[in-house]
Amino acid sequence: MIDSRPKLSRTDRLQRLFELAGGQAGYFTAAQARGLGYSARGLVHHVAAGHFERVSRGFYRLVGVPADPHEDIVAAWLRFASRRAVVSHDTALALYDLAPSRSHKIHLTVPREQRPRSVQPKNGVKLHTTIAPLRRDEVAKRFGVEVTSPARTLADVADAGVDPSVVIEAAARALGTGLVTPGELREAVTRRSARVRRLMERAIREAGAHA
Repeated sequence: MIDSRPKLSRTDRLQRLFELAGGQAGYFTAAQARGLGYSARGLVHHVAAGHFERVSRGFYRLVGVPADPHEDIVAAWLRFASRRAVVSHDTALALYDLAPSRSHKIHLTVPREQRPRSVQPKNGVKLHTTIAPLRRDEVAKRFGVEVTSPARTLADVADAGVDPSVVIEAAARALGTGLVTPGELREAVTRRSARVRRLMERAIREAGAHA
């Protein structure tokens, strides 16, 4: 089948790559570059010329892009983006500024069938799995990455058994800033355990929020 899409000029191709990678802390994958018309040989050329940095197999960064405070999260997410990963749990709480991350690992959630056989500890990634695909309203975009929605994030950390005080404080902050509503929190824990539902009701009550 012949690709009828018009080919981008070298300048346009580079501009689009800058726009793409600029929203991802300078990082991009070989697949993303191919989507813009870069060949494997072209990537090798740009690495040799000092335009791109090869971080790992199939993973690159534009040289000269300023450091980003969330670039480690962006990089981790991109490595698993092809597996439909989203940033979640402690890491998502931190991205929403609802609580500092208590983990040295970056938390990602992937569909169970997409989980790789093994994740090396050196990757600094903690993978969670889900059987049911995340709904569109359970995923948001923040700092260039896909992240679980505030309500889903709070439900996940509550389900993971973190200190209830962390959940209560984070939920109060989310409610107070308008990130979530009591109804959204209740909906997010509908299918969770009785313990999680009770904890979320307590969080809503202590935040003084009303449906």
